[in-house]
Amino acid sequence: MNFILPYLIIAGKSIAVYLFIILAIRFFGKKELAQLSIIDLVFILLISNSVQNAMVGSDTSLQGGISAALGLFICNYIFKYFMRKSNRFSNIIQGDKILLVHDGIVVKKGLDEAMMSLDELERSIREHGVSDIAKVDLAILEVDGNISIISQDFSHKTVKVRKKIQLSHNL
Repeated sequence: MNFILPYLIIAGKSIAVYLFIILAIRFFGKKELAQLSIIDLVFILLISNSVQNAMVGSDTSLQGGISAALGLFICNYIFKYFMRKSNRFSNIIQGDKILLVHDGIVVKKGLDEAMMSLDELERSIREHGVSDIAKVDLAILEVDGNISIISQDFSHKTVKVRKKIQLSHNL
């Protein structure tokens, strides 16, 4: 049993870091998820590097890495299970969608809540192929960080698909 304890500690520390990162993303805003700029990419790389030692410490063994990954997979599975089963839990973890534009008018309260600038909103609208905010019937910041745009009298919906970025990290 004593040989398992260090790996259980690694798994526990990994879960603690996982929970911290979820809370930090929830606190600092979900728009960061889908709209990665160079600054955001560098931030994600540095965060992953900075918490690595907190999770595995000096244990760079295969067993240590597997313990950290297993703890994260289990925690992630549990979170997703409860998010499917409970809307309340899902809202606590992910938040709710935020209305940004309604009938061509910017919803200032929504922009403030999303911690978004008007320039970021306009850029996102253009990325959806709509030239002007006045032509947007509905713009919503979804819980996954994507912005959905509905235009042309609610008949044309576009959702910008997140660019998949592969990050490599030395474990």
